[in-house]
Amino acid sequence: MDLFDNRNWSILLEPLLFSYKGKGHPLHYKNSYQLIVMVILAAQDSDENINRLTIPFFEKYPNWFSLTSINAADLYPLLDSIANFKNKANWIIDLAKQFHDKELPTTILGLTRYRGIGRKSAHVILKELGYNPNGIMVDLHVLRVAPRLGIVPDFKDADKMEQQLLSKLDSSTWSEIGMAISFHGRLICRPIPNCKSCQINIICDYFINSPYAKKHISNSIMQL
Repeated sequence: MDLFDNRNWSILLEPLLFSYKGKGHPLHYKNSYQLIVMVILAAQDSDENINRLTIPFFEKYPNWFSLTSINAADLYPLLDSIANFKNKANWIIDLAKQFHDKELPTTILGLTRYRGIGRKSAHVILKELGYNPNGIMVDLHVLRVAPRLGIVPDFKDADKMEQQLLSKLDSSTWSEIGMAISFHGRLICRPIPNCKSCQINIICDYFINSPYAKKHISNSIMQL
């Protein structure tokens, strides 16, 4: 990344916003309760695994109230193939005691006060429920893709990367761009990227500096 890069990333990333506009979240939830539980369980695990394993979970525990009379250990048999399942079970039980009889917080600060809900999770929850998170969601895919594109340096800290992205992108893009980049990382810009299929490869630092691009892309495009 060039520290003096003055590219207008809000415009350059419009193809991603267009490509993934309206694409449903990969977690197959039906209501706010299911969304929160699944987002917590999905940390350091795959969405596909969580979609599969929560079917019997929600059949047995269909709402927050149904969790208020049990202990975290009662959830272990349903969750034991999920990463960090014991901590997650405790967090979910704690949330059930808080959420079964009160309104869900509708701000990042309000949600992140609860154990098990970090800033990334709070972004997802608020966006999916129709609230404005007033920030940019940064997950593992965004951590990989944004530096490849050249928008920000290669941070390992999601909070630091979010602050960099906020300074680079117009606020009108904030609520959608995180998931758009994330979808791009899931489908195209994977750990081994499929650069030839990428709709924004001509503005991507990783692609522009690749041997393929240097060989096949014209000098005029390389100057973008």
